Amino acid sequence: MTQQTAATLHQFINGHWIPGNADELVSTSAVDPEIRVASGKAADTAQVTEAFIAAEGARASWSSTPMAERAGYLLRASAYLNEHAEQFGAELATEEGKTLPEGIGEVRRAGQILSYYAAESERTSGSTFHSPRVGEQILVSHKPLGVVGIVTPFNFPIAIPAWKIAPALIFGNTVVFKPASLVPLLATRLVQAFEHAGLPEGVLNLIIGPGSLGDSIMDQPQLAGLSFTGSTGVGRKLCALGAARGIPVQAEMGGKNASVVLADADLDLASEQVLFGAFRSSGQKCTATSRLILDESIADEFLRKLILRLSQWVTGDPLDPAVHMGPVVDIKSANAVRNGINKAKSEGAEVIFEGLAPKCATYIAPTILGISNDVRGRENTAWREEFFAPVLTLLRVSGSEEAFAAAEDSEFGLSLALFTRDLATAIDAQQRLDVGILHVNSESAGADPHVPFGGAKASAYGPKEQGAAAREFYTHTTTVYLRG
Repeated sequence: MTQQTAATLHQFINGHWIPGNADELVSTSAVDPEIRVASGKAADTAQVTEAFIAAEGARASWSSTPMAERAGYLLRASAYLNEHAEQFGAELATEEGKTLPEGIGEVRRAGQILSYYAAESERTSGSTFHSPRVGEQILVSHKPLGVVGIVTPFNFPIAIPAWKIAPALIFGNTVVFKPASLVPLLATRLVQAFEHAGLPEGVLNLIIGPGSLGDSIMDQPQLAGLSFTGSTGVGRKLCALGAARGIPVQAEMGGKNASVVLADADLDLASEQVLFGAFRSSGQKCTATSRLILDESIADEFLRKLILRLSQWVTGDPLDPAVHMGPVVDIKSANAVRNGINKAKSEGAEVIFEGLAPKCATYIAPTILGISNDVRGRENTAWREEFFAPVLTLLRVSGSEEAFAAAEDSEFGLSLALFTRDLATAIDAQQRLDVGILHVNSESAGADPHVPFGGAKASAYGPKEQGAAAREFYTHTTTVYLRG
């Protein structure tokens, strides 16, 4: 990996880039923590307050701006991202660790998301209902919440912010945006795209700093709503704080997603898709496959096919075009994964496969663990806890009933992949399995911007994200009874 000059990090408040007032914040390469990607001073709580004051000051003007005009800013920002996709994608791969094609693809996806929401200006904006009274119409219109806080994770450092910020802005809200402190550079690039688009001062504000700034966000009197993606523990805390203040909170949290391969599955397709779902992006996706449920009758054959593919899976420098998988995001995360694997082994998990990876602190080799299908096995750390890493936990079952019961054996309910040739089985799964996203014969990971995204059970709180569902969070309705 070639070392480049580190970028300088600033806060973006009321249309101006300013230094932070707190401690130094350094973003390092996921491959080599000695390489600085970006550095600067973090924001302090006073700057959080300053950002909210700026957003409140811009709120009335922005909400009264015609939606078609607001759409223009999103389209210009989208064009900027697409123009710089290769540069920003390389920075993303360096900072976060996913491969260069994945990094470039994520930047382009962010641009696609902005374009999708720009088209809201050409979609229906409300509803008309029949009235039981003569000479009256009933209209339902949507209005912005106001000032929205947005808190995002490290694993999709530009796409997730885009799919929150774009609907917030197009529906007339102003935004205070706090990205994960591990990946501030890509957050900066997204805000620069909006700055390049000419977004008015105060409409979008960026505060970079530690996770503790989230508490400062919840303390701001101007806050009208919060959208959060991250860990279940932090998400539940923010939901409780929002409920105490009567502020709507949208939270996308943890996942322990299963891929279920039944006896009638196309095993070549299933092994390919399970590989992609579990090991792309080093498993650092909330929708990644981390549990593998195999019908006993095809388990050995499926594993042969999967392990053959994994034996050709190259882990290494994410900027190398020959590499399939890079490191996890930092040493702390890598050590947590190693500790989790060791704990799972001490609890009885068997290592079925461990691939090759560079002997560097942030690399985790693609790993398959096996557990027994009994009470003790189902309590194993590898079955219960989200590692957020290229680690797959295998359970063998007998028949679809046992497979579906195993899939449901989790507090989470984000995504599930089912592999079967039987339509009736797929319909049964759709009706019975409590997940937010069900893939039939495709990998568990992936989200398109025009359809709802989000989980069930402990994986989510509040309205879904993306697609038309986003309007349900970023607006509230006014029902108008209209008579002449």
